[in-house]
Amino acid sequence: MNFLSAYWKNLILINYEVDPSILKPFVPKGTELDLFNGTCFVSLVGFMFMDTKVLGLKFPNHINFEEVNLRFYVKHNGKRGVVFIKEIVPKSLITLVANSMYHEHYQTCKMTHAWTETDKNKCFEYQWKTKDHWQSISVKTSKEFSDIADGSEEQFITEHYFGYTKHGNTTYEYEVVHPSWRQLKVTDFKINVDFEANYGSNFKFLNKATPTSTILAEGSKVHVKNKKTIHK
Repeated sequence: MNFLSAYWKNLILINYEVDPSILKPFVPKGTELDLFNGTCFVSLVGFMFMDTKVLGLKFPNHINFEEVNLRFYVKHNGKRGVVFIKEIVPKSLITLVANSMYHEHYQTCKMTHAWTETDKNKCFEYQWKTKDHWQSISVKTSKEFSDIADGSEEQFITEHYFGYTKHGNTTYEYEVVHPSWRQLKVTDFKINVDFEANYGSNFKFLNKATPTSTILAEGSKVHVKNKKTIHK
């Protein structure tokens, strides 16, 4: 059964190589870190939720909204999934439902976004306010979508189809169903983020880190299935 259905649109994914030891305290029991060619990644992701339905119902003022999250990659019994350090949204009801029902790590902040287009390129930006300071990520891209190549870092980042949450010693799993995405080539990007203020001292090092890649994925319809317990 679908818990949530939505359209995830225009995803900025900013990817950093990290020491696996930094993530070990956050890895849910029953899962292990998923590496790409021996490299461990975290990703800062911004996108739009659109046409959102919870249990098939649309809730007024909770249909279209921004999200920014910091995530990393794990696997469990051959399933490849993500774990979220924190997910920021502008709607307190979304935070309440996700944290209470899925034991996620949502936080409510003021947010906005901008999508613009010129004759030569497209621009995408997501902003959120943390401790009275605006944070932002933005990219400039080409205008023509292309397929994401099999076996590429971009495919690894975008094609993890399960979510895992750690709640004490209990691990929950939920499936996220969507097709493969297309991408726009990123030609420039800007990151104005205080990682320590947003995600804690463990991630302060990202303030000075250089991304290994930056992706703009087109997105698609997405269905989030009900959770199940995989480890107690």
